[in-house]
Amino acid sequence: MEAKKGWSETFRAAFPHTLPVMTGYLVLSLAYGVLMQSKGYGPLWSTLTSALAYSGSMQYAAVILFAGSFDPLAALVLSITINARYIFCSVGMLNRFSNTGLFKPFLFFALSDESFALASTLDVPEGMDKGRFYFALFLLNYSYWVLGTLAGGLIGQMIKFNTAGLDFALTAMYAALFIDLLGDRSSRISGVIGLVCTVLSLLIFGSGNVVIPAMVLIIIVLVAGRRKIA
Repeated sequence: MEAKKGWSETFRAAFPHTLPVMTGYLVLSLAYGVLMQSKGYGPLWSTLTSALAYSGSMQYAAVILFAGSFDPLAALVLSITINARYIFCSVGMLNRFSNTGLFKPFLFFALSDESFALASTLDVPEGMDKGRFYFALFLLNYSYWVLGTLAGGLIGQMIKFNTAGLDFALTAMYAALFIDLLGDRSSRISGVIGLVCTVLSLLIFGSGNVVIPAMVLIIIVLVAGRRKIA
């Protein structure tokens, strides 16, 4: 039986697959660190948030909560609705993460959209331990986000500049992903559902309360129509 390859070989095999993620994560996390600094939260707080929460979309949304009066219930509901998609992502990874041993808790903790895409499409290289390979992929992506946040916080301390519009970075990324989604016929229906539900929520609840109703409506429609959509 061929011996399993070591850690260095595992990380060398995983690293090339994470390069596109690194490019996006470093830009977005750097902007997040700078934005948090502009709201009075130094590198320590922004880095801890990235290390413990590790949810780009929720972290950007939470900047508004940090800047205003704290509402625990609103923060909880917003966090659950924004991150509800990870319930389905986690279910989809149950088979992939089987027999990964002690790595499994971290894999589910670090299951971001980009890591999910990698894990669901990549096959473990021959001769490599599955748990180690997925751990290497996820740890690299996780480190890009946390280290980028730290760098952004430090840069925000040293350089003072106008941060107006910086919080739009994540929105711009999702807008680009949405446009790309519409170009794929097999997944176009999901994008249309998201757009229609969001517009309906905007018309009914207004721009100040659109996120939670839109997310709830999207989840209901996707669950109810999952057979036809699939």
